[in-house]
Order: sequence, then structure tokens, then C-alpha cells
Amino acid sequence: MPQAPATKPDPLFDLRWQRSLGDLRAALDRLYARHTDMGDFIARLRALLAEKWAARPRDLRALDLARDVMPDWFLSQNMVGYVFYIDKFAGTLRDVPKHIPYLQKMGVTYAHFMPCLKPRPGDSDGGYAVMDYGAINPALGTMKDFRATTKKLRAAGISTCIDMVLNHTAKEHDWAQKARAGDPYYQAFYRMFDDETLPREYERTLVEVFPNQAPGNFTYYPDMGKWVWTTFNEYQWDLNWENPEVFLAVLGIILDLANNGAEVMRLDAVAFMWKRMGTGCQNLPEVHDLLQAIVQATRIAAPAMVHKAEAIVGPRDLVAYLGQGRHAGRESNFAYHNNLMVQFWSSLAARDTRMMSGVLAHHFPESFRRAQWATYIRCHDDIGWAIDDRDAAGFPPISGPGHRAFLADFYSGQFPGSWARGADFQVNPETGDRRTNGSFASLAGLETALESDDEGQIDLAVNRILLGHALIASFGGMPLIYMGDEIGLLNNHSYRDDPDLAGDGRWMQRPAMDWVTAQAAEAGGTPSARIWRGTRAIMTRRKATPQLAGNVPTRILHTGHPALFVVQRLGDDQTLTAVFNFTEHVQQIAGETLGLIPGTRYIDALNDAPLAGDTVILPPYGRVWLLPAT
Repeated sequence: MPQAPATKPDPLFDLRWQRSLGDLRAALDRLYARHTDMGDFIARLRALLAEKWAARPRDLRALDLARDVMPDWFLSQNMVGYVFYIDKFAGTLRDVPKHIPYLQKMGVTYAHFMPCLKPRPGDSDGGYAVMDYGAINPALGTMKDFRATTKKLRAAGISTCIDMVLNHTAKEHDWAQKARAGDPYYQAFYRMFDDETLPREYERTLVEVFPNQAPGNFTYYPDMGKWVWTTFNEYQWDLNWENPEVFLAVLGIILDLANNGAEVMRLDAVAFMWKRMGTGCQNLPEVHDLLQAIVQATRIAAPAMVHKAEAIVGPRDLVAYLGQGRHAGRESNFAYHNNLMVQFWSSLAARDTRMMSGVLAHHFPESFRRAQWATYIRCHDDIGWAIDDRDAAGFPPISGPGHRAFLADFYSGQFPGSWARGADFQVNPETGDRRTNGSFASLAGLETALESDDEGQIDLAVNRILLGHALIASFGGMPLIYMGDEIGLLNNHSYRDDPDLAGDGRWMQRPAMDWVTAQAAEAGGTPSARIWRGTRAIMTRRKATPQLAGNVPTRILHTGHPALFVVQRLGDDQTLTAVFNFTEHVQQIAGETLGLIPGTRYIDALNDAPLAGDTVILPPYGRVWLLPAT
């Protein structure tokens, strides 16, 4: 059994250990106490944390102290995220710093490097099949380059986020290779079975994540004579988190990455981490105990780091990832608000926001403790049309299956009158479910409008994009801009020429950055320039508006107006009322219906303009942030 080396006592470490020990121990006891000598396990855990703290660089220790003093730093309205693949954005890690001025112009304070750790050769699920968590993808650089780049970003006020895949490793990972060679210690790191009896029983209640390319959840390996749990792809082996050795090993990796300059850890595929017969093996209670234990342990040895849960699940399961009940304030600091994304696209297609208002008000609390949403309109992944059947039933004549089919048709361009240009993904002929690929701009109609050279349609598409960016900047959470969305990059089909990428249609929304367009975006009247300037203005106004901080409650206002979505941000001194028009027609609403105080002057904080009269008039896809004038 591996033993961590002894380290010298450190008063600051001891204080942080005592601060987090109660929450850490509570989660670990629930996970492991029945089968583990907890005294020995906690001693080994403390030794591991002390070892990683002793290795922490001086500048990162200073950052730890600053964030202990300002623990809500990540909830500030100043937080603006930008997400990119290093090679497509800059080339290599060494090339990233030369683009810092561009990021600063957009107000970016958080840069998410899409998977950059060393992947398996060939198809790697976009980099999420990692074979070495201690090394950078050689095509992008080295760990030394990573340290240097993150240090330069940090000096510019930009925190670096990277991915840590928690559910699985590549089958080429050293642990998996040792397991495959017959080492029982490492075979216990994975879910392995001597025959298919148990896999068949588990399969009865499991869903297929990639039914087209990777049907089933288990793979048989004749050289081992074993079945291995492979939820996502044959080459991604699920870890056995019931084994406390896995917890210690993964935690050590997280802290090493923190010591190399990562400030935000995106915890990937967390919903799948724990398995139980007779369930879907997603969102089980133990997952939240695991996340609490990881977060609390990190607060001891690298307190400058925060964590983001990647849980793309239905609304009834999503809230828990930001900490509820006994996990409140103790679990993930960020979680993706995928339901906000889905409802944005749903309301655009339907020209009706009533389901959006109902779902977001019903399922989601107004605020969280020490946590907030990561809000986004598009990302590198497909869109799964997470329209719950029970939610849809509240808005007859809509049905869940019918609305999901409508959205898939609309955004693949198959529905009559659709302006969208996307593509189906992972079509399941048995259930009829389809997901959708496409870039923000192409799904919002810009590709179609440019092809028809229709200025009116171009204007509508530009405003749909700016509507989305204004929504994620003000809804409640940290907005994430996916690389290229700020200049309206369209779908890219060149991935079909690369045999390692051709089988995964998600690469159509992962184009390379167009630096010629980006550098020309400050001037001119092209659609790209209008999108860039509009996005930059939105993020600038966000930073000047304290009501948009992550710890300010978000309340959905039901106005009865089907074209408008209205959010109130309940600041300590003032309430900001954000109004969004989801149609291509001019809409208006009485200020009284919005809860505006009669006789009070209001300003639109987004456009820095006074509100004229007592009626709010919004142009097609218009958006306003209303505040009482001071």
C-alpha cells in the first residue's frame, strides 16, 4: 500500500485542516466507513494533503491567502469566462499569452482550456480519454509551458480552468495497463467482472450515452477474460469509486494540477461516478458525498482552487450539484445551467417563453450558498433536448416527445420556416431521441441569412446572438463565452476529412479561431464586428452592475406575456429587472406589470439609456436591464 512521506508541521495547514475536517470526514464516513479503517485512511489523507501543500509554489500560497480573505471572489459580477481549445485558439500553450490583450478587451477573467492533458492516441472522445493526468498533450506543449502560461494569465487577472475526468481513464492509462496485466491492486481501481452475469443485470436499468458509436455499457477483453464497465466508449474504463484508493489517487492528481497553476477544476462526467444495481447509475447520493470530499480536501491544500461540476442532467437532478441540504455550501462552486441553455433555444424556436419561465422558476432556487451557475448558450458539446415530460404537460397542447422532436427538427433545419442550420447527433431509432450539433451563430440563423444575403435576416440573427449573451450575463451566474461565438463563427465541416474526428459530428461546432475576423472586429459594420462589439459591451456593463453578482438572488417574474422572459435580480439596495424579447416582432409591456415603481425614473443599465414613459418597448430580440435611476 503506498505511503505518503512525512512532512513538517505547518500552523496554516493545521488551521485549514481543522476548518474543513468536519465536512470532509462526514462525507468520507458515509462513503467508506463500513469497509475501511477510517483512522488509517484519514491519517493517510492528511499526509497526502500535507505533502501537496509542502510542494505548493510560493506565489500560489499567496493566492491561497488572498482567497481565504475574499472567499466569494468567484461570485463577483466581474467574472466572465471564455472557453477554447488551445490548438484552435492559439496553436500551443506558448502561443496563448500573446492573445491575453484580446481576452482582456472582452473582460475575460476565467479561461477554460478544453482538454489539454495527455490523451490516448487516435480517437480520444475530444481529449476526455486521458492516458496521463500528469502530462500535457505533447501537441500543445509541456507541463513547464502550462505553468508559465497560467502564471502569465494570473498576472493579467485571468484564472485558468482545466478538465479533470473523474468517471474514467483511457484504457492506455498506467493504472489500466497494470490492471490489464493482472495486478489486483489496480484491477480494483476499475469495475471489472469475471463473467457477464452482473453486467447483464446492470444493463437492465442503464441508458446508452453514445448509442450509435458505443452501444452498451460493458466491454469484454479476451486477454484478461474480464468484462470492464465502459459507459462512454470502449477505450474509457470507468473507475471504481467504492475503492478509497481511487479517491486518494485522484485527489493527488487534482492537487498536482493545482500546484502547476490550475485555479478551477472542471470535474467531468460526475453524474456517473457511483454505481448501484437497479438504478440508472447516475446522480446517486454518493456522487454528492464524493464531490463534497474532493472540494473540502482541496480547500486544505490548495484553497485558491474552486470546482465546477459537469453534470448535464435533467432539472430535477441538476440543483443538487451546487449543494443542497447537508451538502449546501460544501459541494461544487459552479455547475453548468444546461436547462437555461435548452430553454433559451426552445423559446426562440417556439416564440413563447412560458415553459422557460415555468421550468426555471419551479425547479431552481433563487440563490445558493458559496456557489453559482455557469451560464452558457453553446459549448463544444451537442445539445440534448432535456424537456421533461412532466414539465411539458403543464403547457398543453405541448408534449415532451412532441416538443423534443420539434426542437430537433427546427435546429437541424428540417422544420418548415426554420432559420437554423444544425445537424442531428446520436439518433436513437428505438426511442426517437435526437441531439443537435451546431455553432451558436449557425443555430441562431446567421449561416442561412448570409447565404441568402438578406440584410433583414442577418440583423435578426445578430440580435438573437446578442440576446443570448445578454441573458447569460444577467441571469445569475458566471457567463461562459465559447470561442468564436463572440465573432459569429459558423459551422465547420472540415472535421470530416480527419479520420480521428470524422465519426464525431460535434466537431462541426469546434472551428479554429478566425483571427483575421477577430482583429478586424473593433471597426466596420460586418455581422462579426457587430456581434463582437455587442458582446464586449454586454460584458462591460455586467461588470458595472453589482446586482449581477452570483450571490444576488434570481427571481423569475411571470408576466403572462408569452413573448417576454423577465428576470429580477434582488440586490440589497436595488432590484434589477431584465426583460428579453424572444421574437422577431416588436413587443411592449407596461412597467407596472414588471413591478416597476410608478413615478420612479428608470434607466436601462445594459444600453445606458433612460426608460421613456411607463411602457417598456422592445425591438425584435431586444433586451433591457432596468434599474431605478439614482
